[in-house]
Amino acid sequence: MAISVGEQIPDIKIMIFGDEGPTHVQTSELLGHGKVVLFAVPGAFTPTCSDFHLPGYVLRSEELTAKGVDSVVCLSVNDPFVMGAWGKSQNVDGTVVMAADGNGEFTQAVGLEMDGSGFGLGTRSQRYAMVLEDGVVTLLNVEPGSGLSVSGVEEVLAAL
Repeated sequence: MAISVGEQIPDIKIMIFGDEGPTHVQTSELLGHGKVVLFAVPGAFTPTCSDFHLPGYVLRSEELTAKGVDSVVCLSVNDPFVMGAWGKSQNVDGTVVMAADGNGEFTQAVGLEMDGSGFGLGTRSQRYAMVLEDGVVTLLNVEPGSGLSVSGVEEVLAAL
């Protein structure tokens, strides 16, 4: 069962890729303070994720900040090196934190995993956007199918 509005996010160890390389971080530390936009993608470097989903959040990061967002986090069931390389290739430059849920533990804990084995991807995250306030879900937009219709930056900005 998927996490829902009003619930606290689980405290799981994931990794982020920063200037010093990969670092372990608890989700309560990364996502549990202030207003955070968390969006998840099925895979780094995949077409919709690279062409639209991540770039939208990077390009409109100032608008999110103006609406009171303290941080924006992109999560994928990929390793931290892939997330770091993807962030670099997308010129994220600190506008979005690139988070690696390499074992899919956070994704499973929030009940938003998907079976991507038909595409050779194995277990991955569904595509979604979540707004958190001090670690509590205040908005959850899960894509109903492939594509990008409810979890893009435009929908999040409209809801803030």
